[in-house]
Amino acid sequence: MSRAWIVVALVFLFMVINFADKAVVGLASVPIMEELHLSRAQFGMLGSAFFLLFSVSGVAVGFLANRISTKTIMWVMGVVWAAALLPMSIVSSFAVLVTSRVVLGAAEGPAFPVAVHAVYKWFRDERRALPTSVVASGAAVGAGIVAPMVIWVIDAFGWHAAFGTLGAIGLAWVGLWLVLGSEGPAADPSATPSGAGRRVPYAQLLMSRTAIGVYVAGFAAYWIIALNLVWLGNYLIKALRMAPADAAWVIALPSAMQMALAPAIAYLSQRLSGLGISSRVSRGWLGTLCVVIGGVSMACFPFVAMGALKIFLVGVACSIGSVFFTLGTTLIGEISPASQRGAALGVTNSIVTLAGLCAPIAMGRIVDINADPSAGFRAGYLYAGALVAALGVAAAILINPEHDLRRFRRAR
Repeated sequence: MSRAWIVVALVFLFMVINFADKAVVGLASVPIMEELHLSRAQFGMLGSAFFLLFSVSGVAVGFLANRISTKTIMWVMGVVWAAALLPMSIVSSFAVLVTSRVVLGAAEGPAFPVAVHAVYKWFRDERRALPTSVVASGAAVGAGIVAPMVIWVIDAFGWHAAFGTLGAIGLAWVGLWLVLGSEGPAADPSATPSGAGRRVPYAQLLMSRTAIGVYVAGFAAYWIIALNLVWLGNYLIKALRMAPADAAWVIALPSAMQMALAPAIAYLSQRLSGLGISSRVSRGWLGTLCVVIGGVSMACFPFVAMGALKIFLVGVACSIGSVFFTLGTTLIGEISPASQRGAALGVTNSIVTLAGLCAPIAMGRIVDINADPSAGFRAGYLYAGALVAALGVAAAILINPEHDLRRFRRAR
């Protein structure tokens, strides 16, 4: 079991680097926009460029993960991440920056599903929620807890240095993974829930009620993540007039909250399951409730003056919905046969992260069409919060893994 947790620790670091790479553009938004003379719509396009090939690569590599070891896939991804980041340590061009983000997005698209697939090879279904929450917490650390460090590098050495630093850290992780990473034992039918041990037609699996519900809630949760990564720093500095150093700590707050919430809610989910509560409730309803709370909190941004309550709402809105990635992933793992799990997770992640393609540019356009950027941000966050909350409710109605597993058995 110790070997399994070594892999979990390395995958956690993998996700820290993954989300730090995503977040660096948002953290460096002010100097990038000033140096390259970008409008907010252009910067929104830059944020969305990261997701141009994100979903396509997620599907493609998800199917490959059914056949190729996750150890191999992950070290290759790590090398490509570094190769995409390092040129930006010396180049100052909007076209090159967009190209770098497209390449990085293509290489990072499969990261979360492949990482989870690697971890699932070491744990049975009933024990997966906690290690999945650890992996998801890596995203929180990368997106926020390292923010003060990245902003310090930007302030002290410039935004180019931040890209170079993250590229070098990525290469260091590749070395660790090659030495310490290992493939988990192959899952056998006994490791999957009854009814999910044999192959299911992909059309039936991917269009099941539970899968669609996970897509909807995950899309909503990722909408918030994308806004957090691309626009939160700019919102705090430009609209709320915070100093960059102060903004860095506010950006770190959602990540700190997620690190506490993800394992706590994962533990609660496992306890509910142990008490005989259905997976629809213990995973589906619990996860979608978190998404709805995140959306409602974001929709309240325009109505609360700057202060402790506003900062608390930012923390809640940008953290609690991300819990769904722990529980939604376990739902997909629950209904998917082991031999099809990599592809199912890859497809799910690719659909969910389409929000990353839409959210940054939508916010940029809303802000730009308002004469006052502060008013634009208020409208953008109100609309985003309402959308997220509505999608969370719809997902709660759809998710029903017990129903889907019964349907899969009847179809054989």
